[in-house]
Amino acid sequence: MAQPRISAYLPPDIDLTKAPLAFGRKALPKLNEELQSPELLTQQRALMALCDLVHDPEKVYQAIALGFLDNLKTLLVHHDQTVRQKTTEVLSIMALHSIGRQALTRSGVISALTGLLEDPVDICRKNTHQIFDMMAKLPEGAGGILRASLIPPLVLKLKTELDEIQELILDTLSNCLRVEVSEALEAGAVTVLKEKLSHASTAIRSKAAWVLLEISSHAEGKIAVCKEGVIPVLLSLLEDTQPEVQVNSTGALMFAAVTPQGRSSAMGAEAIPPLLKLVAEETSKARLNAIKTLNLLAELPEGRQTLLDHRDTFQRCLDDPSEAVQRAAQIAITVIEWKP
Repeated sequence: MAQPRISAYLPPDIDLTKAPLAFGRKALPKLNEELQSPELLTQQRALMALCDLVHDPEKVYQAIALGFLDNLKTLLVHHDQTVRQKTTEVLSIMALHSIGRQALTRSGVISALTGLLEDPVDICRKNTHQIFDMMAKLPEGAGGILRASLIPPLVLKLKTELDEIQELILDTLSNCLRVEVSEALEAGAVTVLKEKLSHASTAIRSKAAWVLLEISSHAEGKIAVCKEGVIPVLLSLLEDTQPEVQVNSTGALMFAAVTPQGRSSAMGAEAIPPLLKLVAEETSKARLNAIKTLNLLAELPEGRQTLLDHRDTFQRCLDDPSEAVQRAAQIAITVIEWKP
């Protein structure tokens, strides 16, 4: 079912054009004072001006030095939704800059944002998840999210949030789970992600497969993926009409198939035919992942026996423009033709 896009427009009763903005006439120190004003309109005006200013990295640096972040953290719990909206917008813009992400990590903003996961205003939640997404792109930001124990609530939010926000959550998880997966596994992430593989949204299917790829890069993640029966679902996505879904699904399948349990599960789900089909498609973006997965399945006697009849498929790959595909195909031929 289609969902409405989250609007960033202010409520109709808010008209900040009726009062002069500080932008262009008052320095950052004055704006910092206005953020602490007891007057609601003054706070709103200051935040509007700040949203414009922090697009400039130099202004971000100055705002951090002046202690803006402490005041912004306080405003995150403000009773007025416009204040919360513009505060999260300021922080999300600051998070676009490397210096902003580093400062947000050090200042404890991540923990302060936790309460906004339940904010009744969609745009406030979206801004919050945009901040998490940007911060997770840095190792220290991903570490900060993990230390704040945000992974379990983010996994749970995948069940209820709007599609736009689910995409941001999946992006955040993909970076964080590259570092650590235990909390996500305990929160039932594999089961939730398995459901998302069947989502109507191409972006969500693709991103869910990518998160499963990151989970499968860890030993305990590989076990969970096999245990929860994810491999047959990943195989069904090899015929997805969207190339990015195919690429990420074959990637997740490849990582899972590293273990004996993964290879056994893939063979039981008849993985070889759809993987060979991808290998035969010269324009397939998933071709490399498919060949590498078949290399793993060829380590099983029954897999090698089946693939012996398809050596010509790999032979054709030796002329592929991609050197990586050529190398993978050569390895596949060697493994398939190996005799004990």
